[in-house]
Amino acid sequence: MKIILIPFLAFFIGITSSFSQNDQVNVEVGIIEHLGDTIPLDLTFYNTENDTVTLGELITKPTVLSFVYFDCPGLCSPLLDGVADVVSKTDVQIGEVYDVITISFNTKDTPEKAKEKKKNFVTKIGEEHQAAWYYLTGEEANIKAITEAVGFMYKPQGVDFAHPSAIIVVSPQGKITRYLYGIDFLPFDLKMAVTEAQTGIERPTINKVLQYCFAYDPKSQGYTLQITKVLGTFIIAVAIILFTVLLFKRRKSVKK
Repeated sequence: MKIILIPFLAFFIGITSSFSQNDQVNVEVGIIEHLGDTIPLDLTFYNTENDTVTLGELITKPTVLSFVYFDCPGLCSPLLDGVADVVSKTDVQIGEVYDVITISFNTKDTPEKAKEKKKNFVTKIGEEHQAAWYYLTGEEANIKAITEAVGFMYKPQGVDFAHPSAIIVVSPQGKITRYLYGIDFLPFDLKMAVTEAQTGIERPTINKVLQYCFAYDPKSQGYTLQITKVLGTFIIAVAIILFTVLLFKRRKSVKK
């Protein structure tokens, strides 16, 4: 059985890796993971008080990054609500152990709008911790630099944007250590991600498998199952297993 499984697993890992690499070359909307890379900490943004700040000034402990735009009709508000929810439920304190930074990738968003948006989502985490969740706006060059650094791929669609939904955890030195996908997050996952980021340990997520099986649909602003890709991989995998079984049996019979 082990002899059968080894080539199957090797093939499956290889084909999913190949598909993933091809997808990343052609991706327009989604996440291209840059685990282990360090984000540019000298980039400048504006906080809710319209002060100019650098990422290096803000990132002094493990930090959760999220990317949104403030007039988003789809994923952004549920994402921010999900962040607020998991922060309120996790037993590591925001502001003491880690911080959160939300960056708008819409150059038309202003510090005033960021301040107003922040009021809608920080109530869950308690007034004493609200200063540890930064809302930033910025200029196109800096927005492009940070989104490309973390592999956050978005695309303008009229007055809106097609974009993925994820949070990215970085170490105090700005090293990317974890990606968590979706709009709902488990307290345990966030706690582990923050703990790992503290020591700079990078961890891939099982959601890479989900990312392989699901594709972002800009029209519905959600994720859809890539049936053709999944079925194709399954059929080829079954064929490999059958071929390996027949080959194994044939060798066994020849030895007799």
